[in-house]
Amino acid sequence: MSKWKGKTALVTGASYGIGEAFARRLAADGANVIVTARSRDRLDALANGLRSRHGVDIAVIEADLARHGAPEEIFRATEGRGRRIDLLVNNAGFGAVGDFANLPIERQLEMIRVNVTALVELSHMFLQPMIKRRSGALVQVASTASFQGVPYTSIYSATKAFILNFSEGLWAECREYGVRVLALCPGPTATHFQTVAGTSHLRNPEKMQTPEEVVEAGLKALAQNRSVAISGFGNKLMVGAERFVPRNLVTRLAAKLYRPFSTGAGSDR
Repeated sequence: MSKWKGKTALVTGASYGIGEAFARRLAADGANVIVTARSRDRLDALANGLRSRHGVDIAVIEADLARHGAPEEIFRATEGRGRRIDLLVNNAGFGAVGDFANLPIERQLEMIRVNVTALVELSHMFLQPMIKRRSGALVQVASTASFQGVPYTSIYSATKAFILNFSEGLWAECREYGVRVLALCPGPTATHFQTVAGTSHLRNPEKMQTPEEVVEAGLKALAQNRSVAISGFGNKLMVGAERFVPRNLVTRLAAKLYRPFSTGAGSDR
């Protein structure tokens, strides 16, 4: 039986990709799931399908985490109304590619608000009742981009580095309370993110992980109470190899790889 059967999970950025896969997997495991994102139509379709297929409770909260106050509204609609959240999956985020100096600064600040500020607010609010109950878990979706600077997506990789370091710290802080925190670090994944960002022409879909594989790796690592999970054997090798190579060399190689990207944005919000 699943650890999450009969419990309640909140998944942000659940309208596409990894967030949607988390919602599907948790519902299949018997969890009640609250899904949130900007795309109400997609969330409603997802919720209806999961209810009919698995017989679990699926609730929808339409929210744009770039908007000030959205995290608090999500909290008030759940824990604030007495609905206990046992698992928070902080998946919402997006990336923009291009030269930092040429990308609109407001778009990049919006990325920081969604990827970092909203994640921190949600973590802070939902951790408090979890700590009081001495149970619960957070999955923070970072990236293999957390481990080095990535030219032409510098802000995105910096936000993911923040998530990794922040989550590792929380993991140690929360252990004594029985609350688990995991930084999940997938590499290139076959999701809507790649298409919208305009990066799919540099990725072979057959060599990318599926969202379902990422979710499987994340839930397995969470069950083992690990602080970090790098999804995929090849991604683990890549991250491990970077430790033995000068950082500026890794960055220069990344610049050659990412330079051809057309400017765009990828989103799981």
